[in-house]
Amino acid sequence: MLTLSHSSTSDPLISHGRHFGRTVFALCNYPSLLTNGILRLEQMENTPLEDFSAEERREHRVFEQLLESYPGLLERLQNGSEEEILHVGELIGKGAAGARGDDTKTLKSAILDWITPKDAAIQPPLHRNSKIDRGFNHELTGSLLCPAGLDWNNTEMRENLRSGELSVCGDQWPIFLFAHHTYDTEDPWCGLLRSRLLVCAYKHIFTSPSSVDKEPKATRSGNARLHGMNSVTIASIAYVATQVRFALSSSSVFSRTDTTMDSETFYHSLLDLFEDPDESKEVEELLTWWNRQVFPTSSAAKRSISANSALSKIRLKRLAAKQAADSNTIPS
Repeated sequence: MLTLSHSSTSDPLISHGRHFGRTVFALCNYPSLLTNGILRLEQMENTPLEDFSAEERREHRVFEQLLESYPGLLERLQNGSEEEILHVGELIGKGAAGARGDDTKTLKSAILDWITPKDAAIQPPLHRNSKIDRGFNHELTGSLLCPAGLDWNNTEMRENLRSGELSVCGDQWPIFLFAHHTYDTEDPWCGLLRSRLLVCAYKHIFTSPSSVDKEPKATRSGNARLHGMNSVTIASIAYVATQVRFALSSSSVFSRTDTTMDSETFYHSLLDLFEDPDESKEVEELLTWWNRQVFPTSSAAKRSISANSALSKIRLKRLAAKQAADSNTIPS
């Protein structure tokens, strides 16, 4: 049975929630995730997961990842009362929200260092502690937040974005997501989620603020090392992109229900792309690229190099055999 200690600031579930929110699923009501997950496990004795809605299937995948990442959690939930299940969810949620708040706070100032032009100052200056002059109100942050495919240099377009006459939805991705802030309409994957700004923010959150400049001076272990993380996750890229987007904006409070920033839609739209089976090749290449930037010594960073490996030979042979078999079955 779970013990309901309310002096739970040091509860390991809080620490676990911090990492889980950053790397698996950020914007989530954890008490209801756990309650629904336990109920669904019972329903799945008679109903296969495929029969549930897409949203329920995603929620269940997150629930299963949470169980896998925390040994003994399923047993604790199955033996616990409803009140205890909610309490566990609250602890994990407290950790996830705490991490999100910490990252929002530190990125608010740090991001200005990364977007400042080389050998120049931001004009007019942007304040480190206030965001009111960011977003579309400022030339620099506005140009970075401008949705890909729209022309920030078009005066009318810029004024419409500033006035709010042209509202931006969460699934209209900003240009800062792309390498060199360049969007190719013919090949939208080109440079997507490979911008230097994203890499700076990722290192700031996961390896240490000082690792951004490639000079690890930190005495404390970064979040990745604390949690034994040695490769990026798709959700962690979506999380960092959501944090950067918020840091550039003029919004003062990060919340799931903020309709102006529509952060939840933005975050989910990236996850939808990452989880689409038809995009798996591009996603795998993206992850390899990211691992080279952040965890260059990990095996995940070297995934695509082993062209002459036994595994690739086996796969090629299997493919050739399959193609030969297919061609033999085609009626003449």
